[in-house]
Amino acid sequence: MIPDWAAERRNMVETQLSRRGIHDSRVLASMGEIPREDFVPVESRVIAYSDQPVGIGFGQTISQPYMTALMAQCLELTGEERVLEVGSGCGYAAAVLSALASEVVTVEIVPELAALALHNLRRTGRGRNVRVIHGDGGWGYPKEAPYNAISVAAAAPEIPAALLDQLGDPGRLAIPVGTRQDQELRVIHKQNGRIQSRIATLCRFVPLRGGEGWH
Repeated sequence: MIPDWAAERRNMVETQLSRRGIHDSRVLASMGEIPREDFVPVESRVIAYSDQPVGIGFGQTISQPYMTALMAQCLELTGEERVLEVGSGCGYAAAVLSALASEVVTVEIVPELAALALHNLRRTGRGRNVRVIHGDGGWGYPKEAPYNAISVAAAAPEIPAALLDQLGDPGRLAIPVGTRQDQELRVIHKQNGRIQSRIATLCRFVPLRGGEGWH
């Protein structure tokens, strides 16, 4: 029996997002529309809308729905922004961001996942304003900088200087920072040359790979 995916999405939005403080109506609408089940491995579709990360291979995961929504909400997108995402994974978060911004550049260090993200985005019709780049996202993507917002879907030992340099002014950056096991989701706000930082929540992400991450 094929699940009622639309009902699964409605339930996710209500119980996992709205009741836990996700209030941005555009974030709620995008996550209520985008078919998360089409971004997880076929064998994991039964848990596509569970309140947990789901493995996608190569030691990586698709984040818990709440965390995807929280990071998007922290960026305070209006629809006019150019966004850099570090860590494409399966492409789901890029799909969510594509509904919230004018353009998304997403960088993935694992070539197979970069290909998967591109495939999933095209297959679901979400790739029109998304560019998938295979590369080391810890260095950002300076060719297209600056960005109005940056979202990092992997934990770094500290905030990469390259990402701060590529963040526009004004601009916002959301990134998990800490140890391999436990991190804080930090939200950086750059405005008039000044940097402000706050902690949105405690979290646990897969480690950032590459020159600015965990080797």
